[in-house]
Amino acid sequence: MIYSSLCNGKDILNIEKAIPIPIEKLFDFPNHPFKVNDDKEMENMVETVKAGGIIMPLIVRQKADGNYEIISGHRRKMASQKAGLKEVPCIIRNFNDDEAIIKMVDSNMQRTKILPSEKAFAYKMKLEAEKHQGQRKDLTSDQIGQKLESKTTREKVAEELGESATNIQRYIRLTELIPELLKLVDEERVAFSPAVDLSYLTEDEQYVILNIYDYDDKTPNVSQARHLKLLSQEGKLTADKIEEIMGEQKPNQVEKIKINAEKIQSLLPREVTTERQTEEFIIKCIKEHNQREKRKMEMTR
Repeated sequence: MIYSSLCNGKDILNIEKAIPIPIEKLFDFPNHPFKVNDDKEMENMVETVKAGGIIMPLIVRQKADGNYEIISGHRRKMASQKAGLKEVPCIIRNFNDDEAIIKMVDSNMQRTKILPSEKAFAYKMKLEAEKHQGQRKDLTSDQIGQKLESKTTREKVAEELGESATNIQRYIRLTELIPELLKLVDEERVAFSPAVDLSYLTEDEQYVILNIYDYDDKTPNVSQARHLKLLSQEGKLTADKIEEIMGEQKPNQVEKIKINAEKIQSLLPREVTTERQTEEFIIKCIKEHNQREKRKMEMTR
């Protein structure tokens, strides 16, 4: 089978031949940061493979032992296995380690949903690989060429991934979280911005945060996380202090009472017309009710 491929972000007719490779000879990319889940989406992919086979070949590179390392196509491999295929079409590329990492990250960034943890480790891997590539280019570039290179590696990676350079660094900070807290970020139980600040805490301090979440279901907001980060950097953060800060009531934790305006207005006296008058009237009624209940209790003693 012959396929045209995408190279350097531009459509070109790059004819490559895909060859069938036995699935048992295909191995996952080392430290592959993108999860391959056996979910509804995978079920749909399996049915598609059963109906029409693998339309887009996997991208692989050959290992020293004769087997192959998947660069792009981990989900397609799993779907093929579940569909009962014995081999899948693959395009073999002669990539070095850094080139393989960059291609692996770029190809997986096309997914519709990417978890924060996946972005965190993927961005880190790509940034380090790009830095290595840049160092090798610098060794062979002339002095003038080096002076003309004004963008940092992080800025270059940010442009390629459609993120700001600051966001790239913030996502990479998440790799400093303990796995349990990072999982809470993926589950949207801990918001992204507080999570970035929590990544500056020591491992022991992060486990105190986790314990508080496990027992009290509390997570820090932005201001609390920044406070925790500051105290940690100053060496003043203790378990008691963490509990104190986490115990502060957050605005979004204050339960709001919702009242049906139409029902209330139909019961209000005619002279009560404004919102403030309505509030004062309701408070007055509640106070009078409480006084009556108090008198009833006193009479029954």
